[in-house]
Amino acid sequence: MNLPSSFRILVITLSDRASGSEYEDRSGPRIKEMISDFMANEGWKAETRVMLIPDDADVLKETLETAVSVYDLIFTTGGTGIGPRDITVETVRPFLTKEIPGIMEYIRIKYGSNMPNALLSRGVAGVAGKSLVFTLPGSVRAVEEYMNEILRVLKHTLFMLFGIDVHGHAQ
Repeated sequence: MNLPSSFRILVITLSDRASGSEYEDRSGPRIKEMISDFMANEGWKAETRVMLIPDDADVLKETLETAVSVYDLIFTTGGTGIGPRDITVETVRPFLTKEIPGIMEYIRIKYGSNMPNALLSRGVAGVAGKSLVFTLPGSVRAVEEYMNEILRVLKHTLFMLFGIDVHGHAQ
C-alpha cells in the first residue's frame, strides 16, 4: 500500500463561546498550522479544513459519521475536560475501532508531572473508519504540547495505518 498523494485533514474546534462569536478560535488554527508545517517538512501534500461547532454531541456525531470515511486525519480541540458541556470523548470513542491509548497517557503523565491540571484531560486517540483521530484540549498551550508529542510519532503511525512495511516485515 501507499500513502495518499494528498492527505485530507479535518480540524474540529468544539466551543459554545467561539462558535457563538464571543471570542476567536485560536486552537483549531494552531493545529492547522502545526500539521501543515509537519506535512510540508515531510514533503507530503495536505489539504486541511477547519470547522468550528458548539459543544453539541449531535453535531459532532453527524460530522464524524461522514468525516471518518473522507479524512485521513481528524483532530478535535475542546471538550475533553469534565465540565457539563465536555462531550467530545464520549462522542468520539464509539467511532474508534482501534484505540491508541499510549500517546494520550504519555502526554498526560509528561505534562501532568509539572502541571497537575493536565491530568484532568480525558482525550483519546485511535482509528475510526479510515481516519486517525486525536482529541485535544481546547487551550492553545495544551494544543501545542499535545501536537508536539503526536507529531513525533505521526509518520510511523501513518505508515502503520496505511500498511506500509517499515520494519522489514508485513504489517
